[in-house]
Amino acid sequence: MTFYFSLNVSFHEFQRYYQGHVDKVEVHDSHGRKLWINGRHFRQFLTRSGVHGNFKLELGEKGELLSLQKI
Repeated sequence: MTFYFSLNVSFHEFQRYYQGHVDKVEVHDSHGRKLWINGRHFRQFLTRSGVHGNFKLELGEKGELLSLQKI
């Protein structure tokens, strides 16, 4: 299954995920479906301004994360 969504989280806001105080990031895909994604998957996209952009998430048949890409 493939999902497309945008995310705009400031560096300050993302620190809660990075430090482990909060573990899931809530996003809504392009069809309005709510997704909960572990914040650790976004660490590679973190910049000094935070995590910003459009993303593509691919899940396997059992809901396992196959890939998360910034597009």
